Amino acid sequence: MAHLQACFLNIFKASSLLILLYYPTIVTCECTCEVGDLEHSKGEALKFKLGSILSILVAGAIGVSLPLLGKKIKAFRPENDIFFMIKAFAAGVILATGFIHILPDAFESLTSPCLNQDLWGRFPFTGFVAMMSAIGTLMVDSFATGFYKRMHFNKNKPVDTTDEETAGQEHEGHVHVHTHATHGHAHGSASLNEDLALSEMVRRRVISQVLELGIVVHSIIIGISLGASGSPETIKPLMAALSFHQFFEGLGLGGCITQAQFKSASMAIMATLFSLTTPLGIAIGIGISNIYDERSPTALTVEGIFNAASAGILIYMALVDLLASDFMSPRMQGNFRIQLGANVSLLLGAGCMAFMVRWA
Repeated sequence: MAHLQACFLNIFKASSLLILLYYPTIVTCECTCEVGDLEHSKGEALKFKLGSILSILVAGAIGVSLPLLGKKIKAFRPENDIFFMIKAFAAGVILATGFIHILPDAFESLTSPCLNQDLWGRFPFTGFVAMMSAIGTLMVDSFATGFYKRMHFNKNKPVDTTDEETAGQEHEGHVHVHTHATHGHAHGSASLNEDLALSEMVRRRVISQVLELGIVVHSIIIGISLGASGSPETIKPLMAALSFHQFFEGLGLGGCITQAQFKSASMAIMATLFSLTTPLGIAIGIGISNIYDERSPTALTVEGIFNAASAGILIYMALVDLLASDFMSPRMQGNFRIQLGANVSLLLGAGCMAFMVRWA
């Protein structure tokens, strides 16, 4: 009998140990959708929110403006070798933002137990939305570039008959020096170079506009999340991480805008829009903080879809339009020093932004 009691006691101890081991897992599986009664200091949180508006606004404005001041700052001129390093670092920051910051947030939102599992739990919507936004960015990139090229070349295609007659007379005037055909070749190569330069400029303009679209979508969402938060412990690390992020993201966007050779007014508008987007999102978040519940199904769905879409856009833009175009360019391929420096800068940018996850 005593032996039987000892067996039951050992079984009970083992069962208790198993329950203690698995209890945290059981608890984390439960949905905690109800608003907690955490007593955060709203006044202190508001101070940090206002401080984050100023900090992020200044960081973004400086970041996007530095490449635009290339005429005065030699290092930020596109023809300078160090420009490749700076742009690669910024592209690494944007790439890490998409992969490590935005995409996991989207997964967390769209796989939350607070959502209807019959709908959201049966299909990986996060990956699907990110994939479709990347494909959509590719299509917009391709169609917009083709449209602008066709529009320009069709506009320049008609030639007046007077020009044709003049060209014919010039050709007749050069027939007797047929051996000096280099004039015609030089004329043709100059025209070809102009067409290639124009094509590259159109491409750069489309890249900068699509990149800004992806950044704006993400910045609004992250700004609203910060502004609606009531916890100073959440706001303080986010303020530092977003200031760093905005500075180098602005550096990458400013480099694209500089290479696109926009007019001064267009450059100013794009730089201002980028600088104001996140602070505007924070202001909206402050305004709706009393009615905004970040754990409600509507908020989770909207945030998850927009974050997944902006992640797909930023990942595509960083890999295809920022990195591939520079890393495969003849200038970088022909210079090992630039190539090595750009690769190191890319790893540093991605690593620094990945390290910010610890605080953000």
